[in-house]
Amino acid sequence: MDAVRPRVQRGILLPSLYAGNARAVMHRGWLVVAKTNWLIVLSGLFEPILYLLAMGIGLGSLVGTVTTSTGAEVPYAAFIAPALLAVAAMNGAVYDSTWNVFFKMNYGKLYQGMLATSLGPLDVALGEIMLALARGLLYAGGFMLVMQAFGLNLSLWALLALPAVVLIAFAFASFGMAITSYMKTFQQMDWINFIMLPMFLFSATFYPLSVYPVAIQWLIQAMPLWHGVELVRGLTTGAVGPHLWWHVLYYVVMVLVGLTFTTRRLRALFLR
Repeated sequence: MDAVRPRVQRGILLPSLYAGNARAVMHRGWLVVAKTNWLIVLSGLFEPILYLLAMGIGLGSLVGTVTTSTGAEVPYAAFIAPALLAVAAMNGAVYDSTWNVFFKMNYGKLYQGMLATSLGPLDVALGEIMLALARGLLYAGGFMLVMQAFGLNLSLWALLALPAVVLIAFAFASFGMAITSYMKTFQQMDWINFIMLPMFLFSATFYPLSVYPVAIQWLIQAMPLWHGVELVRGLTTGAVGPHLWWHVLYYVVMVLVGLTFTTRRLRALFLR
């Protein structure tokens, strides 16, 4: 009876939502990646580097300097590099929290097995989100080293860019998993790529926000990636001020909303 009592008490306090063992879900994911998918995961590290070489270094020699949203003039490579850093964090987190989760949920039937144990839906959600977060951090960390090698971190504030990309990856991972929990077909999953591509191209990634018409500027500022681009760009170029906290708050809300919806959705799907 003593061995059973803690589990019963836990069920009373947190009704089958959380067992405090999200690390087991993450550990299982790491083992699968290490055995089967490590080359695919590693390949994503080189995408932002190629963009930097082609656009920042190649095209940058023709563009010269660019004026940021705060009025500072920086080399074109230093302008797009922090944007690509935010994109790297987004891509790593989204790929893991959408396509991998979609397969596990609809074809591998892994979550049903996990939730048949003492694990709760919050354990599964946190474990998968932490796995996606680790992938996003891997991409961002590797790219930040490349930025440092090219001298594109223009301020000591760039040291805070890494915690910033962790927050960005966390937000996209939690929100991505929440959306994926409603997807049933591969055709529906294609909408994720359809949304990500415009965000990548039009979040002031390659051009200043000021080049767009005012109506388009408002639309861009509503995109999640734009907030990440501005946050990381402000830190790496030294344009630090109270305005950066609005971007942080945007992502904190994304994390809370995504985590809440994911937990409720998993509970509704597998704990009826």
